[in-house]
Amino acid sequence: KMEVFTSHLKKLDWGIIISAALLVCFGLFAIYSASLAKNDFLNLYKQGIFFAIGFTSMIFISFFDYRILKNNSYLILVLYFLCLFLLIGLQFFAPEIRGTRGWYRVGFLSFDPIEPAKIVLVILLAKFFSMRHVEMYKFRHIVFSGLYVFLPALLVFIKPDLGGSAVLILMWLGVLLISGIKIKHFLILSFCFMIVATFSWYFLLKDYQKNRVISFIFPYDVLGSSWSQSQAEIAIGSGKIFGQGLGRGSQVQYGFLPEPHTDFIFSVIAQEWGIVGVLALFLLYINLVWRILKIAINSGSNFPRLFASGFAIILICQFFINIGMNLSLLPVVGIYLPFLSYGGSGLLGNFVSLGILQSIKSRR
Repeated sequence: KMEVFTSHLKKLDWGIIISAALLVCFGLFAIYSASLAKNDFLNLYKQGIFFAIGFTSMIFISFFDYRILKNNSYLILVLYFLCLFLLIGLQFFAPEIRGTRGWYRVGFLSFDPIEPAKIVLVILLAKFFSMRHVEMYKFRHIVFSGLYVFLPALLVFIKPDLGGSAVLILMWLGVLLISGIKIKHFLILSFCFMIVATFSWYFLLKDYQKNRVISFIFPYDVLGSSWSQSQAEIAIGSGKIFGQGLGRGSQVQYGFLPEPHTDFIFSVIAQEWGIVGVLALFLLYINLVWRILKIAINSGSNFPRLFASGFAIILICQFFINIGMNLSLLPVVGIYLPFLSYGGSGLLGNFVSLGILQSIKSRR
């Protein structure tokens, strides 16, 4: 048994494991700094526990054959509808926090159902398109796959979570492109999204969501709606080459930077670690995404290829949106930085996905 265990560990992609672990360590340092400012280290302890559970789950899942998912359509549908029920249940059972019903509370822990929904949607789309890859010229397949994504995206939007719904839609579009969608179909979808975006602006978006977009376009209210991004810019710019040092970031320690452990954790790292730390962070992400895409490229069939590609798209979208928020290149839409930002649901979800990828890698 020990020989089997050792042999399996040798087949894993340790580049992915090391990159993900180092990214989490970056996040733990930043959460430590945010905790130091408030003299409250509960988030740091919980994130450390989430890391241990997530890492263990990744290794554990890697021993299971991913083809159980590939070959069992009913299991995928059960998981999909379970995620829908969890998202619907937020409106009835989740506590309202700052006008949002986004998490279930279990004791002192919170659970965000959008994280398992991301994983299940990637699995479902990988299964759907792997069965129809030779018929992607048929527009009805695009419509049906869009319905699968539309339902959870709508429920996430209602939370309200504009960023989360955007990630689901971008992931769907990315998988469509990889699956071989026609250009004219892509243009039709783009036109439809323009109509939906216009309708949403006038009839669906809440006032505070509109204010975030307006403050992004016209960033003049530095003491009001533009405060978050203004402080993030100050934090990033003051880091210079080597940073101000761990636990010494002025915007964090004096309480100027909002949400330093979640949305603006990149600004914490940039201020305390400087350009050197930011470059190290970027290299780790590039290596992680490249090795995931390498698994996709080397996969022998469409299901693992599409799953790996879909998860890579999610990471890329969240990375660019979060960094864009911090650099004032995009409006603040509440997207966390994968593997770094505080949050057990996101961290566990990402490690579960890595576990499935390791299962694919070890059975190639």
